[in-house]
Amino acid sequence: MAYSVRFAESGEEHFAQLTARQQAIVLDAVKVQLSYAPLRETRNRKPLRPNPLAPWELRVGSLRVFYEVDALEPDLVNVLAIGVKKGNRLIVAGKEIHI
Repeated sequence: MAYSVRFAESGEEHFAQLTARQQAIVLDAVKVQLSYAPLRETRNRKPLRPNPLAPWELRVGSLRVFYEVDALEPDLVNVLAIGVKKGNRLIVAGKEIHI
């Protein structure tokens, strides 16, 4: 089953703050990784402990895409946040986030 991917408003804002190269990397990764079986844990996708961002994380190099599968539309993936990992720090929208 193919999933549709939608960027939430916050996800779009975070996406706009990335460089053009980072944006291309995120779009490619989202297309490949989240179009089919986004809830299957892999080396780059993992469920997270309860946190304020999202229940799932997609790792793409130093980039992190936080997402959920919509409860009302089970074939829709919502990208909620996008951040950059720098060492042990996660930067989302210019702010350090602790998960």
